[in-house]
Amino acid sequence: MNKNATSLWQIAIQKFKQSKTGLASFWFIIFCGFIAVFCYVLAPDNSNSANQMHLEIHSKAPGFSVQMLSIPNENPIQQSWFSIFINGKQNTTTEIPIKSFNTKNNTLEIIKYSDGLPKEFPIAYAEHIELKTFWFGTDKYGRDLLSRLLIGARISFFIGFIAVFISLIIGIPIGAIAGYFEGKIDNVIMWFINITWSIPTLLLVIAITLALGKGFWQVFIAVGLTMWVEVARVVRGQVITTKQQQYVEAAKALGFSDFRIIFKHILPNIWAPIIVISAANFAAAILIESGLSFLGIGAQPPTPSWGAMIKNHYNYIILGKPFLALIPGLAIMSLVMAFMLLGNTLRDTLDVKA
Repeated sequence: MNKNATSLWQIAIQKFKQSKTGLASFWFIIFCGFIAVFCYVLAPDNSNSANQMHLEIHSKAPGFSVQMLSIPNENPIQQSWFSIFINGKQNTTTEIPIKSFNTKNNTLEIIKYSDGLPKEFPIAYAEHIELKTFWFGTDKYGRDLLSRLLIGARISFFIGFIAVFISLIIGIPIGAIAGYFEGKIDNVIMWFINITWSIPTLLLVIAITLALGKGFWQVFIAVGLTMWVEVARVVRGQVITTKQQQYVEAAKALGFSDFRIIFKHILPNIWAPIIVISAANFAAAILIESGLSFLGIGAQPPTPSWGAMIKNHYNYIILGKPFLALIPGLAIMSLVMAFMLLGNTLRDTLDVKA
């Protein structure tokens, strides 16, 4: 008895496993997703938005190390582990970069990094001095660039999910109805799709964002509301082709409702192109969000965003510190490229004609 996989999905999975590029892109996306979910657990600075500023050590190169005195807050804010996991810790300590320190007469004397002046603290504070390394350097406000990069991954990664989800919720029903019924219904829907399609995507997103207001969730919704047209056009074309199949004619002859035929018989058989367009839309959503943040109407400070990080530091490229803009730029490029390569691989593996 032949036990080899014969279903189209099993064949597609086997073909996907044979693609080194597709597998590498898939696991890189999984890795970025893991970082996006556990960013506050992984970030060296797990304060809210990694917003611990040290202006004395701004714009330092990757690998910069400095001794840091952490002064505990007298009234620390009580937080649950879930609150820390989602939003990070509230600033419970004050950090002071120092050049050196010594103890005498039961007091701790430090030399501040900023002005080199001595300052005295209780001897107990000596336990709170540690060597802190900024592996990706510090930004122009002295914040840990690695921590903000990790937390910014949550914005870029989750906007793809939300935008693709919104585009599927809107695009699939509209495209399916237009392709199945055709006639006047199709003409009206296609007229609306063409009007929306003719407006530049970034301009439409900016208009929606300004209407909804600046903010985290407003950008997610705005990007999603501009991506449904691609999904609707793909679904419409697939439904027009698929509804001519014999099993659809048989379903009509059995008296099944149009709703059941569309959502129970046609849509389950056209998921392959929908998955491919979703991967491409995921990459496009990341680029659009980065562009909006660069223009200042995306996620608002102090929330870290890769696009905003480039905006804040692009002028440092000619000031001898290009890493401040190149690091978030490479992060955007690598994640977008991974989704595009994954989409190309899915297109090849899900092509039943190949």
